[in-house]
Amino acid sequence: MYARLLLLILFVGFASAQIDDFPDLQERAGTPEFTFLRLVYSGHDWAGSSWAIDYPKADQQFLYGLRKLTDFGFVNTEHQALLISDPKVFNYPFLYAVEVGTMNLSDQEASQLREYLLRGGFLVVDDFHGEYEWQNFYRQIKKVLPEYEPIDLDISHPIFHCYYDIKELIQIPGLQFVYSGRTWEKGGYEAHYKGIQDENGRLMVMINHNVDLGDAWEWAEVEIYPREYANLAFQLGINYIIYAMTH
Repeated sequence: MYARLLLLILFVGFASAQIDDFPDLQERAGTPEFTFLRLVYSGHDWAGSSWAIDYPKADQQFLYGLRKLTDFGFVNTEHQALLISDPKVFNYPFLYAVEVGTMNLSDQEASQLREYLLRGGFLVVDDFHGEYEWQNFYRQIKKVLPEYEPIDLDISHPIFHCYYDIKELIQIPGLQFVYSGRTWEKGGYEAHYKGIQDENGRLMVMINHNVDLGDAWEWAEVEIYPREYANLAFQLGINYIIYAMTH
């Protein structure tokens, strides 16, 4: 365990907390209604474990930040991970998936994810980079929603203003930035914030391509990881959840 957990969110003035100062889960839980759900999917990678990158630390730190920064009493401090094929996914309004550049959905997985999204669910995908991984994700999401196309989202979209009023969308790098000085990976030089909307304009899928929110959450306590990236990663994640809970 780390000695300190720093959630560096400039605009709300939250600085640092000792691990020992954290209240017990029972004290923090309240009456939870929102659970952060990590999506477990089939993949091309040899171990089938790309879904678990940054897990569980990124999820834990994000949930702590969500409760601390928003003071929402409905946030469950216990994150979960479920297979796409598990019928319990329909109990959750929000799914988070990483490394979707290696995703390889079965017909059953694609069918269930489609039903989930069309019934009002919201999927956030994160931490995939470059053209090759984009093309793989595109093929997989077209199995799910063949009639819908991803679109670029500009800063005027409501999802960027539903809690935090985000002014600029920049590339949020992984921890590798600290050692390489590069914000990009695998040729993914430019950040793309995209979405897939239903016929009524509701976002069903939020796509963070050439962006690594998970690393920014996971390593927010590392002083050499830049504060501006951690700030934006938490703000985006919180906005995504508010959007999912209100649309």
